[in-house]
Amino acid sequence: MSGPHNPPAFFDLQVNGYAGVDFNRDGLTADDLHAACARIAVDGVAGFLPTVITDDLDAMGRRLRRLAELREQDELARRLIVGLHVEGPFLNETAGYIGAHPIAHARPADAEAMHRLLEAGGGLVRLVTLAPERDPGFAVTRLLADAGVTVAAGHCDPSRDELAAACDAGLTLFTHLGNGCPASLPRHDNVIHRALSLRDRLRFTLIADGVHLPFWFLRDVIALAGLDRCAVVSDAVTAAGLGPGRFTLGAWELEVGEDLACRAPGGEHLVGSACPLSIAFERLQSACGFTRTEATSLTSAHPRAFLGDAT
Repeated sequence: MSGPHNPPAFFDLQVNGYAGVDFNRDGLTADDLHAACARIAVDGVAGFLPTVITDDLDAMGRRLRRLAELREQDELARRLIVGLHVEGPFLNETAGYIGAHPIAHARPADAEAMHRLLEAGGGLVRLVTLAPERDPGFAVTRLLADAGVTVAAGHCDPSRDELAAACDAGLTLFTHLGNGCPASLPRHDNVIHRALSLRDRLRFTLIADGVHLPFWFLRDVIALAGLDRCAVVSDAVTAAGLGPGRFTLGAWELEVGEDLACRAPGGEHLVGSACPLSIAFERLQSACGFTRTEATSLTSAHPRAFLGDAT
């Protein structure tokens, strides 16, 4: 049990890499995975989902399969890795919405492709982020929900009716609300407002480094959506736990500043975060004014609950 001087056991639904290890490159070794797990454990994380992002299906399949195989060989990895998160490739390819995902590999959802990724994950895929408007008839959403996989909207621009229909089909979560969308949006009818208008049906993950979302906006979103419907993710990349410097995520070369935000060269846009949940936990209290109990719920209890029986 956490106390005033003991942080909670964090639970992270979105980890692209950690401590110099990139889960989105081929050639992951047993030592790599163990080192990433060891460092994330030092930072207080008791469970997490390695996240494989958009690429061609064969590459995504290789990475999912490798993660599943290496997990079985390592006691620490088996304890910490409770499943896998597939973010893409069924995303909205429009600039701004696609974010750091390679546009060339974004594609409409289809059952055959989804089955290939699920099979590659060896039964460990617990969360899939997709664009509801790129899932014809919401067939893949239904397939996943029926299989007990949590389905999240993200990197998307569905109409409100499309988003509501996706909820009918089994969508329950929205990935890193306020990110994975253009910097400029229509002032009223936009994906953030549509998602929040369905807050009685959706839960939300949020990045709490203070850069992806200003702390005042983070606080307002949680107040509107309800604390019990929100969880914090790190969206960690290879730089997490290492501080400022230059790192990689897939094909991206990243620049990490003192604020622990990861930016594409030139600072044109954000590409994940290097802010561990342990730091986000402290910032939720110091910068947002949440109590320790509330910050614990956002970084530990709620992300666990959002996976349901998958934990």
